[in-house]
Amino acid sequence: MNQPKPFEISKETIWQAWQQVKSNAGSAGVDRQSIKDCEKQLDKQLYKLWNRMSSGCYRPPSVRGVDIPKANGGVRRLGIPTVMDRTAQTAVKLVLEPLIDPKFHANSFGYRPNRSAHDAIAITKARCFEYSWVLEFDIKGMFDSIPHDLIMRALEHHTREKWILLYVRRWLEAEMVTPDGQKVVRMTGTPQGGVVSPLLANLFMHYAFDLWVDRTFPELPWCRYADDGLVHCRSREEGEEVLEALKERLKVCGLQLNLEKTRLVYCQDGFRRKSEAVKEFTFLGFDFQGRNAKSKRTGAIFRSFQPAVSRQAMKRMRHHIKHVWCLSRRPDLNLEELAALINPVVQGWLNYYAQFYPSAMRRLCQYLNDAISRWARRKFKRLYRRFKCRQEYVKAAYDKQPKLFAHWKFQPAY
Repeated sequence: MNQPKPFEISKETIWQAWQQVKSNAGSAGVDRQSIKDCEKQLDKQLYKLWNRMSSGCYRPPSVRGVDIPKANGGVRRLGIPTVMDRTAQTAVKLVLEPLIDPKFHANSFGYRPNRSAHDAIAITKARCFEYSWVLEFDIKGMFDSIPHDLIMRALEHHTREKWILLYVRRWLEAEMVTPDGQKVVRMTGTPQGGVVSPLLANLFMHYAFDLWVDRTFPELPWCRYADDGLVHCRSREEGEEVLEALKERLKVCGLQLNLEKTRLVYCQDGFRRKSEAVKEFTFLGFDFQGRNAKSKRTGAIFRSFQPAVSRQAMKRMRHHIKHVWCLSRRPDLNLEELAALINPVVQGWLNYYAQFYPSAMRRLCQYLNDAISRWARRKFKRLYRRFKCRQEYVKAAYDKQPKLFAHWKFQPAY
């Protein structure tokens, strides 16, 4: 006779979790088992996971540390769980997220269902018209610094499910295997790369920042996306007051500001007086600064404080075109195969960066057209020494198939 399990976890929850993990793909963990490897004995593996979690004897394996280069030249270390551990974390998330997410603040946008970076950019753009100053802040190593005792206290405030509390604690304390093979015991933080980590980070910041700033500066609007945030202010003095208070608050919570990415910015446009302060900031891949705009009512040109694709993002995309794809060295491809190679990525760039001040993306599209022209130079010897003929080749291809390349719908090849 089967003994009752200490924890009631439905098999349906485990199955739904697996479906999500499979659709999200992702790499293998320390056991080197890929999703395809797990599918070979899927029923056995899922039953084993459910049985162990329901019995309270599931022990998360170590996470695999992977170093990812940052845009500024640094390194971000991700912790990649195994496929089955991701399934276990997803099962917890499926139960926990509907309980916690509705409690989060409307100004919190990162890693939340039905919210996006575009929502955060849009609300920030509107508030920059209303407030002359903005405090841009970044929390240094937030995912690696969250105190375990504080995050568990916050979690206990929202759920009494013992199995959730048990396994979250074990995930927080799971060892990390570094790229050189060493095992590191983590005393703080939640590994960036884990399924439940963004939810736990949002829960922690809900108490560490969101509720605090509402209490301390109730008249000032703010926006937060994970560890990046903005507080809009009416004057430089007010911004400096918020900055000092924020430093102290984060210190109490075991965090600290990244001072290299934290600054006060003056949102200067054509209607505000000139200032010697910093006049631009970068948020979620967009540079906010004064730009020329056209009035819809009168057609007049005026100076407005608006977001557009950032210089760093533009540099990364051009580097990808030149050094990753290196189109001029792919004469083995025909035009259709070339389009199939680049279109998925280019369409993603346009979907994200062309939502605001889209004309800024036209330079990238022209750069891509030039790259296609250089590809034609290597593929067809008759075009090698004739720049004008290469341009005409690209234009003729556009006239024949104007929807062949994703960026041609945004910027024609003329």
